[in-house]
Amino acid sequence: MTTPARPGKFTGATDTASAGSYFGTTLLSGISDLVAADVSSAQTSATNASTSETNASTSATTASTHATTAQKFATNPHNTQFTHDSSNYYSALHYATEVSNQTTLATTARTDAQKFATNAANSAFTYSGSSYYSALHYSAAASTSATAAASSATTAAGHVTSATTQANNAATSATAAGNSASTASGHATTASDKATLATNWATKTNGEPETGQGYSAKAWAVGGTGVDHASGAGNAKDWATETTTTADNTEYSAKEYAIGTQSGQSAGSAKQWAIGGGSGFTTSTAVAGGLYSAKYYAEQAAASADSFDDVYLGAKSSDPTQDNDGDALTTGDLYYNTGSSDLKVYSGSAWETAAVSTSGLPTAGFTIAMAIAL
Repeated sequence: MTTPARPGKFTGATDTASAGSYFGTTLLSGISDLVAADVSSAQTSATNASTSETNASTSATTASTHATTAQKFATNPHNTQFTHDSSNYYSALHYATEVSNQTTLATTARTDAQKFATNAANSAFTYSGSSYYSALHYSAAASTSATAAASSATTAAGHVTSATTQANNAATSATAAGNSASTASGHATTASDKATLATNWATKTNGEPETGQGYSAKAWAVGGTGVDHASGAGNAKDWATETTTTADNTEYSAKEYAIGTQSGQSAGSAKQWAIGGGSGFTTSTAVAGGLYSAKYYAEQAAASADSFDDVYLGAKSSDPTQDNDGDALTTGDLYYNTGSSDLKVYSGSAWETAAVSTSGLPTAGFTIAMAIAL
């Protein structure tokens, strides 16, 4: 009897073999079934192996992609955007660089951003009371995960998960860096506003630096809106040099009181009191209140002295023939003769004694006694 063949297996000998044939027809048919079944199993195994290899390669590629993304979040060049999940981003290095460009008030924020971007791997740092790792740390970890995924298909899925988590952490670090940059920008703006206000307090001349707070140093020094010729105000320059009007709608400048000629300044300037009144400083023009300059009175005194000098010629040892100016003698001229101790007067033609010294005359008592005796 012929033994039925099991699919995919050798069927064994049949009754044809007992008839003297080594392999019968049934035996040969069983061999082809066996070969076909084994080939199918081998193909299935090969397909499964290929799928496993493809999955492992895909996992490795995914891990590498996440690692690259994490690297971009960490160190993509400054001012260079990259695309992730259909959105554009800047790297933590970009924001760290932005922070570094801020003013002195942003120094702390910039340091924090640099820590979020490049603090040493496996080295935690504290920010706002919490502990963090840097984007560089997560980038290094992601790179390690990607390398491990490429070398071991078995653990690729785990590395992909790790890389994704690390990429998210890197994104969080980048966000924190962006927040630090925003804070730094705010400090820089505040510093800039304060600098502008300080500049306005120093130099603004077209109004108040701050409404209701007064005017700048420059406005008080050389002039500006709200200060020039304002009642109770006036700039320092006007108080010093203004000679065309008042400094504060009431009073005049130092220069006006020194050398000015404004008609409204009725008290007269120092220069007018020195040399003469009016805009031409004329000696014969009164300065104020009918009074004249010092020069006018000096000239008047000099004229009086000269006039007196022309009449009283002073002490001389002999009769003079002309006055002290070298002019001809006039009637009434006087002089004191030092030889005779007499005061003499000119008659118009000769000198005559006008008064004699009493030092050589007898005393009143002697004169009376002599009169009685005689």
